Amino acid sequence: MITLTKRNEIRKRIHARIREKLSGTTERPRLNVYRSLNHIYAQLVDDQKGETVVSASTIAMKLKTGGHVAAAREVGKAVAEQAVAKGIKQVVFDRGGYLYHGRVKALADAAREAGLEF
Repeated sequence: MITLTKRNEIRKRIHARIREKLSGTTERPRLNVYRSLNHIYAQLVDDQKGETVVSASTIAMKLKTGGHVAAAREVGKAVAEQAVAKGIKQVVFDRGGYLYHGRVKALADAAREAGLEF
């Protein structure tokens, strides 16, 4: 049986491998996703400047819980609306080493529906 710490180490290795291949620019920042047991976080990162442009999370939105797909959709919609307000249309999607399934997929789909292209 794989423990949680072992699973997180595997995820970090996968994320490092993904990050070697993609990075965010000023014109096309990286949409980074972090998923914990109870919450989900998304942020747009400009890797050239090393700064976060836009961020949203279930904690910042004061949702009661973020451990389900509906909350992930809300966060995806919120981060996309903030990005479009700042004039950002295109992003590079960074799934953070997680499978593109469930909450991660729901966040990405909601961000696309709200106007982001990736």
